Amino acid sequence: MKNRVKGALMGASVADALGVPVEFKSREYLTQQPVTDYTGYGTWNQPPGTFSDDSSMLLCTAESLCRGLDLNDIASLFSRWLQQGHWSARGQVFDIGNATHMAIQQLMLGVSPLDSGGRSEHSNGNGSLMRILPLAISLRTEPDKAARYETVRQVSGITHAHVRSVLACFIYVEFAIALLNGESKQAAYAQTQQQITSFLDGQPIDSHEISLFDRILKADLTALDVSRIRSSGYVIDTLESSLWCFLRSSTYSESVLTAVNLGEDTDTTACVTGGLAGIYYGYEAIPAHWINGLARHTDIIDLADLLAARYP
Repeated sequence: MKNRVKGALMGASVADALGVPVEFKSREYLTQQPVTDYTGYGTWNQPPGTFSDDSSMLLCTAESLCRGLDLNDIASLFSRWLQQGHWSARGQVFDIGNATHMAIQQLMLGVSPLDSGGRSEHSNGNGSLMRILPLAISLRTEPDKAARYETVRQVSGITHAHVRSVLACFIYVEFAIALLNGESKQAAYAQTQQQITSFLDGQPIDSHEISLFDRILKADLTALDVSRIRSSGYVIDTLESSLWCFLRSSTYSESVLTAVNLGEDTDTTACVTGGLAGIYYGYEAIPAHWINGLARHTDIIDLADLLAARYP
């Protein structure tokens, strides 16, 4: 489990850093000039190995969970990140989504984390999905699926409270839990499809919202051609593309480079993919020069060790 937890945090952060320099580049551009290793500067003018808001907020969540689940504590760390660069790669924040920014501003005004996140249909970017992975580690031994859903709902809701974002986070967390428990990729996917569908049948959730996940839950996502996979910042696009990249690849490196080279929201698609691939293939499967070249890699390893000790 310690190896998988290190794989999760490092896998997400490394992948994020691979995607940062080419964020917003088109798929056509990256087909001609694919990313194969760390590059520097580019979109955000950052040195090689710099991770973005995706990993920073994931690591804030992980740090807080080392002390147990406390929404106010998570919210406090998000505010420290935005104001002081806490868990930033190099001491400053260079990227933040609009919905996340608005939510953290609400938190800094004293709004409860139960009320800070956007609830409109237009607040369904991938800003909660990108940071939700540590919940899979803390909820792995929680036997009550309804309790797991409620926790995901509350933690997603700090920044993204619409049911669509919550469902995307819940599907991702449940899939990650299956991987943490040692399931094969296909077994984890089949289990997630069956158990999520069964769970949602008994929930008072708009059937239209549930149907938006049909490509994941009722079909074989891996059968889709890349032309049908979208890699925008929309939460369902990110969930679909990340699962597609992970399920269709056979190594950590292949998973995350496939994600980056889809284009558009390259850092987040890769980060969400990389967390799964890091769990599944393990920490040792991440190329050593990517780990050593990552900003704050020793801090991330130390945090992963603390998180694994808290949730053995």
